[in-house]
Amino acid sequence: MSDSKKILVLGGGYGGVWAGKILEKHFRKSPNVEITLVDMRPFHTLMTELHEVAGWRTEPESVQVSFKKIFGAKRINVVLDKVTKVDFEAKKAFGQKGDYAFDYIVIGVGAEPEFFGIPGVQENSFTLWAFEDAMKIRNHVEQVFYEASKETDIEKRKKMLTFVVAGAGFTGIEMLGELLEYRDVMCKKHFIDPKETRVINIEALPSILPILEEPLRAKAEKYLAKMGCEVMLGQAIVGAEPGKVILKSGTIVETETFIWTCGVKGSSFAGSLPLPMGKRNRIECDNGMRSTKYPFVYVVGDNAGLILDGKPMAQIVESAHFSAEAAAHNIISDIEGGERHVFKPNYHGFMVSIGGRYGVANAGGIKSSGFVALFFKHLINKYYLFNIAGFNQVWEYFKHEFLEIKNRRSFIGEFISYRVRSYWPLLLRMWLGLMWIFEGLNKVGEGWLKFDLGSKSGWMFSSGVVQKGVQAAADAGSAASAAWEGGAEATAAATGAAEVAAEAVTAATGAWEGGAEAAGTALKAIWDLTKPILAYDSGLVTWFRTTFMDGIFAYLPFNLFQIMIVFVEIAIGLALFGGCFTWLAAVASIGMCVIFTMSGMFAWNQLWFVFAAIVMMGGAGRAFGCDYWIVPFVKRWWNGTKFARKWHFYGDDPTK
Repeated sequence: MSDSKKILVLGGGYGGVWAGKILEKHFRKSPNVEITLVDMRPFHTLMTELHEVAGWRTEPESVQVSFKKIFGAKRINVVLDKVTKVDFEAKKAFGQKGDYAFDYIVIGVGAEPEFFGIPGVQENSFTLWAFEDAMKIRNHVEQVFYEASKETDIEKRKKMLTFVVAGAGFTGIEMLGELLEYRDVMCKKHFIDPKETRVINIEALPSILPILEEPLRAKAEKYLAKMGCEVMLGQAIVGAEPGKVILKSGTIVETETFIWTCGVKGSSFAGSLPLPMGKRNRIECDNGMRSTKYPFVYVVGDNAGLILDGKPMAQIVESAHFSAEAAAHNIISDIEGGERHVFKPNYHGFMVSIGGRYGVANAGGIKSSGFVALFFKHLINKYYLFNIAGFNQVWEYFKHEFLEIKNRRSFIGEFISYRVRSYWPLLLRMWLGLMWIFEGLNKVGEGWLKFDLGSKSGWMFSSGVVQKGVQAAADAGSAASAAWEGGAEATAAATGAAEVAAEAVTAATGAWEGGAEAAGTALKAIWDLTKPILAYDSGLVTWFRTTFMDGIFAYLPFNLFQIMIVFVEIAIGLALFGGCFTWLAAVASIGMCVIFTMSGMFAWNQLWFVFAAIVMMGGAGRAFGCDYWIVPFVKRWWNGTKFARKWHFYGDDPTK
């Protein structure tokens, strides 16, 4: 490949991001290929979770995945701009900030709500198809509950507390679930009787969730009814006015909150492009996702007008992924040659959450509801996030959905959501630090740094194993040992006399013990906590000792080994006491406890060291500790490294 090639991806949605990831991975080591992704926002939006933000279940950042996180140190240029025109003959796209030449272009600019020409609907309704839409609903619902709490006019108050969702597809039902849960929270907050509120679903079809099987639809409808939702099926909306929704039957529903979720079409920008168009602004393409007019133009996701078995390609996330895979691999084939790919849908099922505590799903042929359905949905979301942004984003998702959830709005409630304030473990942190300092200082007092006395760490090795440097130290101290032994012999007589006296005392003691036992007053501990967790001669300890201590550390000079142990214990203690690099110190503390346990020298009454260290890993060093200043600085530095960005191994957001 001699000529340079430029690939332009328009849109950072599901299709655009997936195509960009595949192309970047393949051409990462090809300097002649330049890839650029252009989007109007600096983040990828999790469209399938917008209802959670709209209903105040999660925070806005829960549906935002920054392109810095997704692409990190990858060889792809991400540009924040709004493209307004594309000249396919000149192979150039024009944006508000600049122009973008290309040899190949991937169009994935998404969709927008379809109002079907019904008068007044677009002007008088909220939609849920973009991040900004979710924020508008979120703020409006909060405000309308507040205003209703002050309203004394009964009719106005009733209108304010009526919420209408048009459409009973995935988006509509999920939005209803959030409203029903959020209604209860708002009523409690603003001292409103929930009986005053109405949550209504209006659907022109005779059933909800038509893409799912009847048993799942019935369960979903039953749950909505249980939550107090009014489902109006077979009711077509023919118009809307400010504060009014007009039905074909002549019924008028008065409301201050009318949310429209009845369908989508390709974006107006896609519809304005000089390309052959199908219905609803969807660009005509072949089964390789290539435009029927230009061989260098590819379309993905909601912009693709591919017809399969007489039906248009489904506008769902998996369709975006499969179309992006076909488009990306065919661009690679165009540049390098090779087999061309075709769009091969392999849908794994559908999952619908009705609030944070209930859902229905058909995933992989497994039909489920309630806890299991929500489990599947969360699992698939985490799998997707891991593929585009790594473990960090999976952890962020877990925090938003479970650790930081409020008002029990998850299928496990708030069982794991409460967090300990960092100032409560302050004294525990300082005490744990002092214990490690004392451990190190005690070893100094026991002669661990007096190397002329020989090894003090021999208990960690098998009998007969000579640690490097031990023998030399013992020889150097042999004269002193002999002199000591002589002195010991000189005192033998006195010792013998003492032993005689001791025997006399023993007889008396034995007599006392016998009497105590006869009286039944002798007591024994149920569990001797001073015993080691693992016995020194147990199989696991023997394996650890012979494998690591005898086989590796025996070659380390004993004086260096003892200095290391003393230094590490005191260093852990000082770090914990001062709240300096507390997380690392806690990990080191656990590691030392594991080593001592595996050596057969760690007792049950010392196990609290491990549990206290686990608590310290939760940010205990930021309260009255040096980590208040250190952690933000280190995190900014680390998040800017190429390693962290390349492997998505960072905390929060990348800094470069």
